[in-house]
Amino acid sequence: MKLVTKNHRGYTALHAEKLDTTLTTRGDSKESFYIGPLTDDLNQWPLEEDLPSWRCTMETYHQKLLSAVTKLLSLIALSLKLEEDFFEKVGALIEPLAFIRLLHYPGDLNSSSEEIFGASAHSDYGMVTLLVTDGVPGLQICREKSKQPRVWEDVPSMSGAFIVNIGDMMEGWTNGLFRSTLHRVLQPRQDRYSVAFFTNPSKDCIVECLESCCTESCPPRFPPIKAIDYLEERVRLTYGL
Repeated sequence: MKLVTKNHRGYTALHAEKLDTTLTTRGDSKESFYIGPLTDDLNQWPLEEDLPSWRCTMETYHQKLLSAVTKLLSLIALSLKLEEDFFEKVGALIEPLAFIRLLHYPGDLNSSSEEIFGASAHSDYGMVTLLVTDGVPGLQICREKSKQPRVWEDVPSMSGAFIVNIGDMMEGWTNGLFRSTLHRVLQPRQDRYSVAFFTNPSKDCIVECLESCCTESCPPRFPPIKAIDYLEERVRLTYGL
């Protein structure tokens, strides 16, 4: 609690957030630690004597995953028949708002009848997310998020591989051609750990429908929006601010 979250960096306690804001239950059953961009000195770090080499490890991991995401975004650009450095040219990667989130889902200690999720149903906010897990089941996706009733399926764990989620802003850029992934985490029966790397555009980047992804018969479905405005609104809803 000495490192409780400030500026979206640091520790978030159990039930501090509710990703599915339509639920009337208490917050999601998870705790986490956020590490954001390394360039703005806002991160909160444990003392070196408490966790030797931990800060160095996290900073290296952040740098390597940001490099991997940059390559992944170039492939997405090529798949959309754009130049491979498109997302750099539109300013998304000038100072990307990239966050590591270390997640712990406690084993099911809930004896009440109230339905509690490790992470309630949501889609990620940004461009793409890279996720690794410890192999404990719980993560589920819904392929057709607009249909009711929703059909959920388990996501298998693959050793040495990342799970890749498309985020909402990428869905906005592509007018729904690349759809953000609706997902949730069931409350596990044993402790579950995962590490997510969320990649959001630079704060002043404007996310708007690509010309190649809209036509007269398929007009833009989402209005242009500045990245920071979208992120702040989603965070406000999630934390009930």
